Amino acid sequence: MIDPKKFPIARKWPAKNPEILQLYSFPTPNGVKASIMLEEIGLPYEAHTVTLSDADVKSPEFLSLNPNNKIPAIIDPDGPDGAPLCLFESGAILIYLAEKSGKFLGSNMTERMHIIQWLMFQMGGVGPMFGQLGFFYKFAGKEIEDPRPRDRYINETRRLMAVLEKQLEGRDWIAGDYSIADIAIAPWLRALDFYEAMETLEWDNHPNLDAYLDRFVQRPAVKKGLVTPPRS
Repeated sequence: MIDPKKFPIARKWPAKNPEILQLYSFPTPNGVKASIMLEEIGLPYEAHTVTLSDADVKSPEFLSLNPNNKIPAIIDPDGPDGAPLCLFESGAILIYLAEKSGKFLGSNMTERMHIIQWLMFQMGGVGPMFGQLGFFYKFAGKEIEDPRPRDRYINETRRLMAVLEKQLEGRDWIAGDYSIADIAIAPWLRALDFYEAMETLEWDNHPNLDAYLDRFVQRPAVKKGLVTPPRS
């Protein structure tokens, strides 16, 4: 049960059904990881739109759940041993939901470790580097005259794309069967189009990535997760 006295975030984003999982997010590459996963596993949940404005992510209510003021975050009222669980960081949320549902984390320890390996590849490489590319290529950083920051992230994004292109040779998915590694990685590949950087990154020279992303976005759960929660 999501009690506002115990969970201050519920004062700003009240739960309509406090007995199901509550998602606090926004449809960014990191945010949609959680919503896609929830759609894939079919777990009942309630999505709350937390914008990226300071009024939301730096509000006392949101900081009570995630002191790092980043989306997504969840409260699962039916957590381990029946106690509510609060969780932030998209990778941790993916692992938790995979453990809870028994889906998308492999069927043995070897598969599990390979999947987590590629999840960490996204968390430590793809997400931070692609995000910096967006800042220096499309957003405020593009006004910096010194080309070195922009070139650094263009080159690093190309390198990471090459790693993924090679990994997908002869494979439909990153780590064997469809998994949380794909749910983590594919939304960031999709963001490159939003950054208007596809031509600069020579996307057309990466046929495996192109086919992979097309497979990903055709999944019904992905289609819904990409627009959940709504932007406003």
